[in-house]
This record gives sequence, structure tokens and C-alpha cells, in this order.
Amino acid sequence: MTRFKSLSVLTAGLLLAGVAHASALEQFKSFVSSTKAAKGEFTQRQVKSTNGETPKISNAASGSFVFARPGKFIWTYSKPYEQVLQADGDQLFIFDKDLNQVTVKKLGDALGSSPAAILFGSNDLEKNFTLSEGGTRDGMEWLKAVPKAKDTSFEQINIGLRNGLPEAMELKDSFGQTSVLKLSKIEKNPALSATSFKFVIPKGADVFNN
Repeated sequence: MTRFKSLSVLTAGLLLAGVAHASALEQFKSFVSSTKAAKGEFTQRQVKSTNGETPKISNAASGSFVFARPGKFIWTYSKPYEQVLQADGDQLFIFDKDLNQVTVKKLGDALGSSPAAILFGSNDLEKNFTLSEGGTRDGMEWLKAVPKAKDTSFEQINIGLRNGLPEAMELKDSFGQTSVLKLSKIEKNPALSATSFKFVIPKGADVFNN
């Protein structure tokens, strides 16, 4: 290995180590500021705990996602059922393939202090969330986000970061249920076309406007 290559490998290693030991808030702010778009895959489980009983864990749902800030994303469930949540910056479309049904919502109302706002919204996270460090767990640095709005369905959102990327999210609601998301194969700033997030109503679908 040449001296130049050795120096390059060493420099990259030091940079990676610096990211790995950075606080969750530092990692997340760096991710948000450097990532205008991204895509990847996810798995999702529901965990319900009641009165100290053994938590009930649902079977995993899985799929893929792609987003471009601000407010454009496609969140696709492929298993165990097919459903698409797609936002074009103005509206949110929820498509249930089995029912051939589309629900349309104004994006501002649907996003707000929701978990989607953290990954897909603007960079002004502290406007809607109180952010704090959540410690180290499972090899990740955790960020705690509490919605400032009182009418949100989530009480707390935890984000696990490793090497500058979000790898997990825990969404805790007021009914003792937690949605656990694992994110993988994340690609930052992929090439996307201007029409990537344009939703086309499927033929024959029932459309409901909320």
C-alpha cells in the first residue's frame, strides 16, 4: 500500500471514529444538514406493554422508503400487506392496494409533529420537538424527541444513530404501544427526477379527501 493510500485509509478511519463517538444530537444534525434526499429499507414491529405484563410483539412489516426534503416521500409497505404513503410536498396520499382505496390529506396537517416530520420534514426540528440525548444502547447513540404540540398521538420518539446514520426509531404513543423501526441500506442523496413523488390515482380506486 502506498503512503498516499495509507494516509487516506487512516484519515477515513479517524473521521469515521469521530462520527461514531459523536453525540446523537450532533450525528442527527449532521445527517439532516447533509442529506437532502435518501432512500433505504425498513422493518417495523408493534410492541404493546400493559400493566407489567410480557410485551406483545407483532409480526414484522417491511418495505422501502425514499424522501426528498422538505415534505416529499414515499413509504411503501410490501409485507404483510401492500400500502403506500406518498407525499408530494403539498398532499399526503395513503393507498391501500387490497381495498383499491386512496385517502388524501393536506400534508401540513398530516406531518406537523409526526415521526415523518423528523426524517422527511424541514431542518427546523426544534420548532416542533424538544430534543435531548438518550444515552447509548445496542451499539447506537440515541436521540430523544418529544413533540411540543399537545394534540399529537406520540408522546416520545427515540432515534438510534450509528456512524452518522439513523438506524432505528422507537415511536411511543399514549396507549402503551411502541412502533419499532429498523432502517437499513440507506443511500444519501440519490438521483431523483422531478416527477419521482407525483402520485397517480390507480384506475378505479375510491378516493376520500380528509
